[in-house]
Amino acid sequence: MAQSEKLAQKLKQLPKQPGIYLFKNAKGKIIYIGKAAVLKNRVGSYFQKTRDRDYKTRLLIGEITNLDWIEVDSEVEALFLESEFIKRYKPKYNINLRDDKHWIYIRIPIKDEFPVVTYVRRPMDDKAEYFGPYTQGDAVRKAMRHLRKIFPYVTHQTMPKRGCLHYHIGLCPGPEEGATTSAEYKRSLRKLMMYLRGQKAKLIAQLEKEMARAARRKDYEGAAGRRDQLYNLYSLSKQMIFKDKEMFDLTLDQALVGLADRLQMQGLPKRIEAYDISHLQGTDNVASMIVFQDGIPNRQEYKRFKMRLKGNDDFAHMREVIRRRFSGTNLENWAKPDLIIIDGGKGQLSAALGVMEESGITIPAIGLAKREEEIIRQADNLFESILLPRDSHVLHLLQRIRDEAHRFAVTYHSLLRSRRQTGSQLDTVPGVGPATRKKLVKSFGSVAGVKQASVEELTTIIGAAKAKTVKQYLI
Repeated sequence: MAQSEKLAQKLKQLPKQPGIYLFKNAKGKIIYIGKAAVLKNRVGSYFQKTRDRDYKTRLLIGEITNLDWIEVDSEVEALFLESEFIKRYKPKYNINLRDDKHWIYIRIPIKDEFPVVTYVRRPMDDKAEYFGPYTQGDAVRKAMRHLRKIFPYVTHQTMPKRGCLHYHIGLCPGPEEGATTSAEYKRSLRKLMMYLRGQKAKLIAQLEKEMARAARRKDYEGAAGRRDQLYNLYSLSKQMIFKDKEMFDLTLDQALVGLADRLQMQGLPKRIEAYDISHLQGTDNVASMIVFQDGIPNRQEYKRFKMRLKGNDDFAHMREVIRRRFSGTNLENWAKPDLIIIDGGKGQLSAALGVMEESGITIPAIGLAKREEEIIRQADNLFESILLPRDSHVLHLLQRIRDEAHRFAVTYHSLLRSRRQTGSQLDTVPGVGPATRKKLVKSFGSVAGVKQASVEELTTIIGAAKAKTVKQYLI
């Protein structure tokens, strides 16, 4: 198929920079999203006539009539941005990347005594720090291998009895050998986390200050260690830079531009907050607040609320969470959103708007009703309904945000319900108080684990008398 003049001009303008590219069909719909270390080379390769191609690729090329691209600083940044845009726009030729099983997150449980750095497919609401998602695990692991040389970290799930191989080659701090304390190890991990968040300049400034302080104290070994870390950071390839917040021209994000236009906003909604309520027949009521910054989830800003009001009243709970969000120190310390999304219809939106009006808060807010994917907003004291086409980029963005708020709320609700059910069973055992319950669950993983434990195993944890009582009551 001959290239259109418009497409030919676009191909000539492609930069030699990393980024993502968006192929479009004649209707302007995005049909494929990819990433590239060098945009000009990768995109140009699709249109080389001598290349052997599979059937799917030939179909794709036959539909391409236009393209856009977004430049980023590194190939790893392109990994993250590609996965987010694929999830939002759902291009038909990105079949292999549509579901979460292909994504990878870096998990750091910083509150543990000696946090173990691992890779997971899905983040949990377990107070660990998560970085991602990334669509290509091999590239992420390669980047982390480089970073581990600068900031050694633990990967073994069970503490070995003697120094592991990684300790002897400088990749593990060696807690099993007493080579580091928990506090020292966590200080190093926090530096790694700064890098993963894209705070490279801030990290370098901090290391320079630490090096200078160590030199003044005549701690030449400490100063040399910081010097080596700085040297290695400077020498890292650009491909090793991570960012949780992507920096790009937001006007290229069709969904954000379309959303601002549809809601008649003065500027782009750079910070979007979404709220959802979760409960089971009025028990374990919780609310979630999630944040999308520049069209991308900013998990550092997520908040969760345990509802103080009891019962099954979504409207009252929505009023409570909005009131708590826009009062006291939260109003002062949390950044102000450009747009609020309420998971629900007219009732939930009205409840939120009522609280905001009482508090003097004037922020655009909309509801998204699940049944018809209907957008609800208030204009001139009247509620209006907006129905967008199912393939609308704006609707895909709103669904993405709403679903993330729902996921975060349900995860917290499930955690509270699990804790309550666990506690209620052990509460029936006489002589077993909070400290003993905590010790049992920690040792055996769950009440089910406690039930399966033998009297001898229980005795080693809580003593013979309590072990016998627990066994009798949990049969």
